[in-house]
Amino acid sequence: MKRSSWPPSPPMGCSTCSARPPTRRSPRSETVPALRATRGEGVLETLVRLFLLQRAVPLEGARKALPLEECLTDGWVKQDGDEVRATVDVRPYGGPEGQDWFIVSDLGCAVGGAGGAGGQGEGVVLGVGGASTTLAGITIRTPVGSALDLGTGSGIQALHAAQHATRVTATDLNPRALHFTRLTLALSGAREADLREGSLFEPVGSDTYDLIVSNPPFVISPGARLTYRDGGMGGDDLCRSLVQQAGDRLNDGGHAQFLANWQHVEGEDWQDRLRSWVPPGCDAWIVQREVQDVTQYVELWLRDSGDHSTDPDRYAARYDAWLDEFEARRTKSVGFGWITLRKSGAERPSIVTEEWPHPVEQPLGDTVRAHFARQDYLRERDDAALLADHFVLTEEIMQEQVGMPGAEDPEHVVLRQNRGMRRATKVDTVGAGFAGACDGSLSAGQILDAIAQLLGEDPVLLRDRTPQALRLLIEEGFLEPAPR
Repeated sequence: MKRSSWPPSPPMGCSTCSARPPTRRSPRSETVPALRATRGEGVLETLVRLFLLQRAVPLEGARKALPLEECLTDGWVKQDGDEVRATVDVRPYGGPEGQDWFIVSDLGCAVGGAGGAGGQGEGVVLGVGGASTTLAGITIRTPVGSALDLGTGSGIQALHAAQHATRVTATDLNPRALHFTRLTLALSGAREADLREGSLFEPVGSDTYDLIVSNPPFVISPGARLTYRDGGMGGDDLCRSLVQQAGDRLNDGGHAQFLANWQHVEGEDWQDRLRSWVPPGCDAWIVQREVQDVTQYVELWLRDSGDHSTDPDRYAARYDAWLDEFEARRTKSVGFGWITLRKSGAERPSIVTEEWPHPVEQPLGDTVRAHFARQDYLRERDDAALLADHFVLTEEIMQEQVGMPGAEDPEHVVLRQNRGMRRATKVDTVGAGFAGACDGSLSAGQILDAIAQLLGEDPVLLRDRTPQALRLLIEEGFLEPAPR
């Protein structure tokens, strides 16, 4: 099924939450207020200046705040005369239930520092950014026996998974990332994970999982300069391979959730392209959050790697090579978004693709889980069974009437969600009346018969033409079956 976006409301400062490079700066890139606030000699001030502001601190101050000799031996800090400097980035990160966690990564973009990860080397391990928090927010958090974090990086997804999975496996092609993941889990008081080095699913062999999450190196680029972002495969082949191979690694009923980029190729429908990735026996929900033309895309990732601040001729050569790659592949733009699979084993899998660049309310894990539950419900019911069921409006649904001031009747009625995906849909008089009457007391067919009597319509004809619209209201989360 293809779904197009229908946004009656403006984007309102659209927060795409798409697969974008992480940033680790203060919003204004200023350090002076934080430096003034940490002029004291206490432990907290020392740790903030050392790890968050990445400034040198006096040797004796560091000794009071840390087991200094162990930290020097393990390489967390280095001594420079009478001062100590951090060699890794340790940042506080609040868990979903108020936990005090810490994420360990490479010294990258310090607060107030220059943007990009340039100069950090191909094996740089980035910390928490927009992409990683987006994936954490959309992940389904029901208890599971086993979870796989593929391409773990600094370990943020493994840390989240450790809260609801009995067993967590984390993999990465970069051994440095596995080291940082171990530190992240230990500092945050989480259970150890099974850490395995290797690419894609190679490290786990034929093992299967209840949950797979991945913020992979999805950037569509010529070559593999930076491990954290460049997959080294042509075009969007890495994301395609990841999705296609996930089906064999999922237990029945399990979910796989990814961030991804995909090509928009001349002469192809991007939705058909993504649908072809879905493995047999899996339902899928694919959401495109943003599209960039190839020049925007190249400039974004050249800035990310710091190429914009290097030699102009080298920058121009890399820019040109990137555009050559896109031209050879007939790529006109690149999509960013989320892909969720659910291993249902259904003979008629539900594959929903849609474009939704509008604001959403994170976390969305429950929304994602409910989406697949609704697909199961709709798949099991023909029109007659649907009309015999009872429904209620989901929480936080509002009705808006749009029309000229003083007009007797509105031009149209809009149902709007204030939670989750924050969808809106325009309904006619029958749809508005039907939604308003859905309190679980009457079946859908009984409500339609009452509406037909009020409007003077043939109830049989109204019953015949309504199920398709009813299915859409259920699929998009405006209505749900009443509790039995």
